[in-house]
Amino acid sequence: MSPPVPGSIRAQFQAIFGRMPTVLARAPGRVEFIGNHTDYNGGAVLGAAIDRYVWAAAAPNPAGRWRLFSVGNAAVLELPSDPGTKFSGTDSWVNYPLGVWRSLRDFSLPQPPGFDLLVDSNLPPGAGLSSSAALELAVAVALTSLAGKTDLPPAQLAALGRHAENHHVGVPCGILDQGTSAFGRAGHLVHIDCRGPVFAHVPFPAAAHLWIFNNRGKHALIDGLYAQRHEECLAAAKALGVARLADLTPAQLQARAGGLPPVLAKRARHIVEEQARVQETVTALQRGDLAVVGRLLTASHRSSQQWFENSTPALDQLVDLLEQHPAVFGARLTGGGFGGAVMALTRDRFTEADAAEITRRYTTAGHEREPEVLHLQTADGARRIDWLPRAGVATRTDPLNGEDGSGSSTT
Repeated sequence: MSPPVPGSIRAQFQAIFGRMPTVLARAPGRVEFIGNHTDYNGGAVLGAAIDRYVWAAAAPNPAGRWRLFSVGNAAVLELPSDPGTKFSGTDSWVNYPLGVWRSLRDFSLPQPPGFDLLVDSNLPPGAGLSSSAALELAVAVALTSLAGKTDLPPAQLAALGRHAENHHVGVPCGILDQGTSAFGRAGHLVHIDCRGPVFAHVPFPAAAHLWIFNNRGKHALIDGLYAQRHEECLAAAKALGVARLADLTPAQLQARAGGLPPVLAKRARHIVEEQARVQETVTALQRGDLAVVGRLLTASHRSSQQWFENSTPALDQLVDLLEQHPAVFGARLTGGGFGGAVMALTRDRFTEADAAEITRRYTTAGHEREPEVLHLQTADGARRIDWLPRAGVATRTDPLNGEDGSGSSTT
């Protein structure tokens, strides 16, 4: 999947809408490095913004109408105004831009009255890499720029995207996805203390590599399983007498968990122990101990498999195969689970040939779909990457990271 480039996106926009865009923005997908479902439980997470993006090109619509187009779709969707309803089928992607537009009002931010919007992406949807958050943030940067708001701080951008997904799309996600996409920094992971939230960066060792094995299985959080886990965690916290499961240490949970129903006990154990693993991973990364980091990643997957029950047999098989490879430090499902992808942390010597052998062994074990393999780099966060003022002279600006577009998000 080749990456879109600014020139090609402008050309596509002109072909669809008959004129050039006035703003171009992009936002990266993210890999959940560790911290599975800890974000909405008041814990900490580590995420990596990655070099796969959603792009959004936009221009004001002088008639005050909304025209939206996603590359790969057959037709432009034209609306006279906010329909106040959700779309389904091939138009369901429109719920995310509409959610962002509605959230601008909720945040007392200016809304462009009418706009033409084109989105493109080299981020695989449904792979647990948060294409939805990247779409929300790219659209948010584009629409706020159209409305004259070009200085939206990364924390507000992340909150805006999360609000859109929670309140207008219907997924009760935490801040991991939008926070990582907003605060990404090349060569770093994003550490989020979700109680604030407070954002920081943790250096990612140059000798380490991230690989994604997308098994192409169904990964649809809005179907209800994600919401069910959310409800189970809330019920467990209430039964344990705490506001959030992450308020407990493993020792405290062990002392209190005896009266919990078995399902709630399993959910609580995963969250509380995962919270401890996040902190241990930060410490191990700071001292460059990738062997310990790898063990923590695999332990996270086994906890998801056994206690949170958001893995699948296909994801488990991929982790089993990767764990056996001498160049792999560790592997785990990434994202909400229930399908999606496995992330592997590897040494330099893990190659495309090694990845191909993993996929061969996976398919010969009886799996019909060959995994899609991505070798990823860490990347900078959401930004306006190209601004075309009325005079038509192109200049590079970056409302999040500096005037020349080359900086990175800071906390």
